Amino acid sequence: MTFFATQRNGRPATAGDLAPLAFAGYAHFTALQVRGGQVRGLDLHLERLRSASMELFGRALPDDRVRTYLRAALEAGPADVSLVATVYSAAGEFTEAGAELEMLVRTGPAASGPRGPLRLAAVEHERFLPAVKHVGEVAKTYVLRQAAERGFDDAAFVDRRGRLSEGSIWNLAFWDGTAVVWPEAEMLGGITMGIVRRQLERLGVPQRTQEVRLADLPELAGGVVMNSWTPGVAVSGIEAMPLPVAPPFLEALHQAYQAEPLTSP
Repeated sequence: MTFFATQRNGRPATAGDLAPLAFAGYAHFTALQVRGGQVRGLDLHLERLRSASMELFGRALPDDRVRTYLRAALEAGPADVSLVATVYSAAGEFTEAGAELEMLVRTGPAASGPRGPLRLAAVEHERFLPAVKHVGEVAKTYVLRQAAERGFDDAAFVDRRGRLSEGSIWNLAFWDGTAVVWPEAEMLGGITMGIVRRQLERLGVPQRTQEVRLADLPELAGGVVMNSWTPGVAVSGIEAMPLPVAPPFLEALHQAYQAEPLTSP
């Protein structure tokens, strides 16, 4: 039998630890894939947790303590897992700032994402505090289910200016035939996105950031979604706008991701 971990501050979480969290919604988290007990982009995950804590709580857990909690969870289970690390305040919601920050770490089966290609519905939506990966995200599941009812695989968000920003649980990226095109809009900067961008730069693959609207899609040669599961799943269209499946684009993204070294927490 495979055992996975649910830990609070590096120790197995009790029902008493978890009960208050079942009714809370003021927290932030990061999600990652662990292979052989190691992860890619650990520095980016630590920076995400640090900056989000400063935004929500005005202070952050020390990196060395975060790494201790991650190691404790990984030592309690198999070498390949999905891991979610959530930071919250012991004081709970609707309270003054100042209580100690705590971390809940959960591991589960390793994941690699859907095969694709995916068809995305375009949904007018802007996330609150888009730069923070916070838990108050009922809209993501709601729009995903609405998209599925319309026959789509998932949803892409369109902001008030008509710009494509991100997906329900994904970053978007496009291909113009020679360069990777990242959407310019308010969004969550994904860890996989950060890994791919810095490795594409190292590999000399052209990339740029620009506003992308639905009307721009016919000028593009491919599109993908990416998150902690995968550096690229092909998108075959958004709403009625088709996108070519571009194997060289997917290959470049996966090559960039694989170039990122694995490190131990």
